[in-house]
Amino acid sequence: MKQYFVYILTNKNNTVLYTGATNDLLARIWQHKNKVCPGFTSKYNTNKLVYYEIFEDAYEAISREKQIKNLLRSKKETLINKENPKWEDVYDKL
Repeated sequence: MKQYFVYILTNKNNTVLYTGATNDLLARIWQHKNKVCPGFTSKYNTNKLVYYEIFEDAYEAISREKQIKNLLRSKKETLINKENPKWEDVYDKL
């Protein structure tokens, strides 16, 4: 069954948060880490995967991505702290 992911990236100092959605988390994070696509994540060096959620439905994932994007930073931090209190890069654990 196809999976969809919503994720949060940050930079080395955890000062910038970026929320995205994809159907291939490993490949998409690799693209961010290697600055394949110019844009926000390249400009602000947001390449540390600190949070993700898994969905079986693309529409649910996109809806959740929009919901997270609209959260205050403090609420995003709460999400991250609950699953990853040290804000470690979990990319290598996938």
